[in-house]
This record gives sequence, structure tokens and C-alpha cells, in this order.
Amino acid sequence: MNNFGLFTDFYQLSMMQGYFKEKRDSVVVFDCFFRKHPFEGGYTIICGINEVVEYIQNLKFSDEDIEYLRTLNSFDDDFLQHLKTLKFSGEIYAMKEGSIAFAHEPIIRVKANILEAQLIETAILNIVNFQTLIATKSSRVVESAKGGGVMEFGLRRAQARSAGLYGSKAAIVGGCVGTSNVEAAKKFGLKVIGTHSHSWVQSFNSELESFRAYAKCYPNSTLLLIDTYNVLNSGLPNAITVFKELREKGYKPLGVRLDSGDLEYLSKEVRKALDAEGFKDAKITASNDLDEHLIEHLLINGAKIDNWGVGTRLITAHDSPSLGGVYKLSGVLKDGKIEPKMKISNDPRKINNPGLKQVYRLYDKDTDKAIADLITLDDEVINNDEIKIFHPLYTYKRKIVKNFYAKKLLKPLFIDGKFVGKMQSVKEIAKFAKEEKESMWEQYLRNIKPQTYKVDLSQKLWDIRESIIQKHKPN
Repeated sequence: MNNFGLFTDFYQLSMMQGYFKEKRDSVVVFDCFFRKHPFEGGYTIICGINEVVEYIQNLKFSDEDIEYLRTLNSFDDDFLQHLKTLKFSGEIYAMKEGSIAFAHEPIIRVKANILEAQLIETAILNIVNFQTLIATKSSRVVESAKGGGVMEFGLRRAQARSAGLYGSKAAIVGGCVGTSNVEAAKKFGLKVIGTHSHSWVQSFNSELESFRAYAKCYPNSTLLLIDTYNVLNSGLPNAITVFKELREKGYKPLGVRLDSGDLEYLSKEVRKALDAEGFKDAKITASNDLDEHLIEHLLINGAKIDNWGVGTRLITAHDSPSLGGVYKLSGVLKDGKIEPKMKISNDPRKINNPGLKQVYRLYDKDTDKAIADLITLDDEVINNDEIKIFHPLYTYKRKIVKNFYAKKLLKPLFIDGKFVGKMQSVKEIAKFAKEEKESMWEQYLRNIKPQTYKVDLSQKLWDIRESIIQKHKPN
């Protein structure tokens, strides 16, 4: 794509024309954040920042775009002429891609002319919501595998080509070791993985003949799918026959794959047989509608599975199909200062935090483990000697933190419309995401009933928030 001008919702353009007609060109602040972790989890892995950068750098309206908008009979010529010259000229701060983030924290902070800031809402949410969701799902699956390799096999079940492409990227960020998606592997420099399907076996006169043909083609990487007909009475004995033939020729088979049946029972029986024949290094790979819960169940019950091919339930995030990230106005520039703004709701979870903000993560000096996050106003300075934190809603829950150091999480991406950040490869992002998880205590990473990580507001920010709530409180 040469431009991304029409990558938006219609109402963004309608509001933009309204601002334009009213000559409202204020500088505003918007925050992109989410209100609830997906999958009933305790953390979320941020993904998609590279693509946000790509979007902003290519944000323009082509002549063809302008002519299409003219056919809608909704926009005046002077506004369309403005769109023709529009480029993003504001500033964007964001968490580093691969960061662990928590509910209500700004992931991305936009400060820009209101027309520009309004326009980019849809694309930012589209990009970050999906990739963050899949990266988080992948991380959960990897967590349940307890060191076993997880491979992303979801392309054929993804909702579209682009979902398959960026879902593969996000899965690697979350910890998968490779993908079956060749396009994604090429674009992002990923390890591409795959063996053969049941149709390969069925296309030959016999299962043994198909295994021999595959081993002949790929003697250094023979991994055989053994459940086309009968795992224990056919697939496994035939695989062992071929493995012995490979061994005689000086080759070492990779292993077998199970794609159906009772994976717990079958994997145990397959392991016994492979070990008995001297193939203790041969790996057992499982697939078939796996997710973190089934993998965890299988391992708890002693399944002898080394690697996992996870497709449908990862790429579609089937049990939590959307992140629900939002993009809310939090300030308007007035007389040289940001005047805090916030949406007020009867549901406390839907009240956003006002002002131009920063997020700090507090780490224990002795363990380098994260203690808590603190959302502050951007100009606040953290006292590294001692800090008091409290729950934003249940303010009686308080804690004094000592012996810590703090890191800013929101870093500049664009200043005055110019990219000032650093693009990272997917492998670098995945490495950082792994480091992020290592900095968290295990209880926050649990898939089932994780502890709630502390995310607090500075006293100054909390006071502003409460004053706005009281100001708009019904009499």
C-alpha cells in the first residue's frame, strides 16, 4: 500500500470535517489503553507498534481517495483539499513493543492537532488490539507448555490473509518458536516449520510407502504424521521401520506427530515404543485444536509430548476474540498547558485517567523483579528513596515501596511528525517480551487465577481525577 488515508471509520472523517468547519484546531491528548486483560489473565503483551509506525509514516490521501470521498456527497471541497495535504505532525509516545502492560495504562499516547489525532484512532486500535491479543494468547500457550516448543499453525484458520500474517508475527512475539506461514516467515525473518498432512499418506498405496518416500526426500528432517489410519497398529510400527532404515544410512529422525485421538494415552505408548527401539531422542509433536488449557491438562496427566503445533485456538483467540482496547481524549491544550479531560461513567472501570501522563514501573533492587506500576502526570518526578502507592479505587489499600528503581515505559516514537524511535526486528521484540516475563513474579503470569498486579495513580493525578468527578457529580 502507498497510503493509508482510508484506513479509518467514516465517523472519524465526519468529525474531522466538523472540527474543520468550526475552525477547531486545538492540540489534544488521546490515550490508547485497555480496560481488562483477555482470557481472564493477569497480564498483556503489547504488539503492533512497528505497524503503527508504518501507518503513521504512510498516512496520506491519494487523488483516488479524494475522488472516492467526493462521491459520498458528505464532504465539502475545502475539507477534501485539506485532506489532500494532510500529514501527521504531532507527537506519539508508546510502550516498547513486547512490553508487558496492565489494564488502564496508556499503551500509546498521542498529542496532536485534533483532526490528526481523531483520524488515527481507528487504525491504531485495529493494529494494536489484534496483535496484542494474539501475542498474549501465544504467551499463555507457551507458558503452559513448560519449555516445550510451541509452533504457530494457524494460517488456514485465520480470518484473512492479513490476520494470518500479523497473527504469525504476534505469535512469535508471544514466544512461539516458529510458524507454518511462509509469507510471514519471509517478511519478518521467522523460522518456518512444517511436515506433511494426511493427504500425503493417503496419496500412496500404503502408509509405509508414503513414509519411505517422505524420508527419502527429507532424510535430515524426517517427522512423520502417524494417525492417518491407526496410530498404534499402523502409523507407529511403520514409522519405526522407516526410522531404522534411516539409522542404517546414518540419519537421525526428528520424530512423529499426533493430530487426533487420546493424546495423553497415545503419547505415552508412542514414547515407550520409540525408547524401546533406541529412538530416545525422537520427539513427539502434538496438534489438534490445542490451547493453553488442554496443554496444561495433558502435561499434568503425564503426556509424553515434546512439541506443540497450535493453530485455530491461537490465531483466532477463540475464548476471547477481541482485546477491547480504547482510545480516549484525556486533555486539551489551553493557554500553553494541557487541561485534563476525562470520560465519566457509572461504571468505575470505564472512567479514563485525565491529563498528559507517563507510566513508571518500579523494580526491586535486589531481585530486579517488578513491584508495581505508577501512572503519573508527565512532568512528575519519581522519588527513588521511598514512594507511597495506593489502590485507585480502594484507597485504603496502601503500600510504602523502598529499595527500588523506576523505569519510564512511554518512550517517544514521533516528535513534530518525525519518527524518532527505533524499529526492532520480530526476533528482537520476542527476546524483549521474554525478558519482560522474566522480570515478573510467577503469580502474575499464571493462566488460572493470577494475582492482580498493582497499578496505581500518583497522588497528584488521583486528586485531578477526583476533582473532575466531583465537578460533574449530580446535585
